[in-house]
Amino acid sequence: MLLLLTTRKELVLLLAGGVGFEPTTTNLGELEIDWNSYKDFLNKKYNKQYSVALFNNSKRFYDCYLNPSGIMSIPASTRSNVLKALISLPKYQGTYLGFKEKLGQYGIKWVRPDNFSVFLSIMNNRHDDLKDWYRTTQSILDTNYRLFLRFVVLTGLRKGEAITSFNKIVSLAQSGRLDEYHNKELSMLEHYKYPNEFLRRTKNVYISILSNELVEQISRCKPVTYSSIHKFLERRNIKLRLRELRSYYASFMSRHNIISEEVDLLQGRISKSVFVRHYLKENPIELR
Repeated sequence: MLLLLTTRKELVLLLAGGVGFEPTTTNLGELEIDWNSYKDFLNKKYNKQYSVALFNNSKRFYDCYLNPSGIMSIPASTRSNVLKALISLPKYQGTYLGFKEKLGQYGIKWVRPDNFSVFLSIMNNRHDDLKDWYRTTQSILDTNYRLFLRFVVLTGLRKGEAITSFNKIVSLAQSGRLDEYHNKELSMLEHYKYPNEFLRRTKNVYISILSNELVEQISRCKPVTYSSIHKFLERRNIKLRLRELRSYYASFMSRHNIISEEVDLLQGRISKSVFVRHYLKENPIELR
């Protein structure tokens, strides 16, 4: 009889005492998960911080994976992150379409911001006090972290990208190999040369324009960590506003006659528009 079983699902059902090949209960959680293998799967697809978040949420909300009705009881502020984690599980198992269909049966859908919500976000986040916040942090942080925040302001990188890039400058400088990453002639950090660290499935970064002088200053620093700067500011009741610095960078560039396609390029977004994919050409020297 075993020769007639064509799928792992059918074997599980038979061993579980199911009648024929018809499931008596949902099959989403019947296959035992190898959590170590799942962790490796995430690490290969995402950066370290994001893969850790997905892994932790997958284990914490595993009951919701087995019974998606529990997702609706999760606060709206965290539900999106939980859904991303739970969806990564069936992708690992190869059962994504079945899980997606089950979510639909429970009426669970992705909630995307509507146009009015986006409008309010634009109008309510004007960076009015960001400069004052920046000056305050510059007066209390040590040299390493002062330069790190300046680095974020002038590159517009995401938090994880900024930490990785800053520390790569430090480590490569110590081994005399900084020129492999930093193109002095173009005043450019060439992130694309390190795809495992900077090119991911969705969020990427390819290049950053940065003065040679600032790169030289950073090369004499020590590595930085998010937890260190976060805890330092938290003890002084100061919020760490790295995401807002990235937003400020994009807004500043667009207000100073840098076209949106170039801003996207510098921040790692490649549009699917016909113009970008077929007509946009950039001279690195002019872009600098």
